Amino acid sequence: MSKLRVLLVDDHEVVRAGYRRLFESTEDIEVIDEATDGEQAYQLYLEHRPGVVVMDLTMPGIGGLDACRRILARDRDARILVFSVHENEIFLNRALDQGVLGYISKRNASRVMIEAVRCVARGELFIGQEMMPFLVKRKASQDNRQVAGLSPREFEIFRLRADGKTVNEIAELLNLSPKTVGHHNTRVKQKLEVSNDAELTRLAIRLGVIEA
Repeated sequence: MSKLRVLLVDDHEVVRAGYRRLFESTEDIEVIDEATDGEQAYQLYLEHRPGVVVMDLTMPGIGGLDACRRILARDRDARILVFSVHENEIFLNRALDQGVLGYISKRNASRVMIEAVRCVARGELFIGQEMMPFLVKRKASQDNRQVAGLSPREFEIFRLRADGKTVNEIAELLNLSPKTVGHHNTRVKQKLEVSNDAELTRLAIRLGVIEA
């Protein structure tokens, strides 16, 4: 019997080791490789074409959302399951809007991971029970509607700027020119109706995009 091939993406070695053991306890799932950041995840996806990518969102450098965007832009049939500490509608909406098929929180991931991976592998949507209230009230608030108006690239720059990265650091991470990042950053502030970086950071904290 051929096994379901999984690419496991998380920047913490202990987390990857734990889920590798969980997958190895099954008869039908194998971890074919591991990635520690979004750029490596994208490259390994192209190399292996796994059946499912299990993707963390918050990682150094290119985050999980940007990695999902790049993978799905290259292969619309890619099947990605997000497992994240972020339990809010902002991240859920961004993931679903990009074409991600599954979203579970790390708080409950160990209990539902196997079922979620099998479900996503079949091309079916799997949303963890803890995320269902956010699914029901998608885009309910004005802040959420404004953030929903950001393009994938703008959202990634929003997240990185709010987290304290400079324009030059973001340009290096995303392989863009500083001028392009600066243009996107201006557009982000206009769309979110904030005038400076401090307001941008406060908005990101309020929405759960970054931690205080």
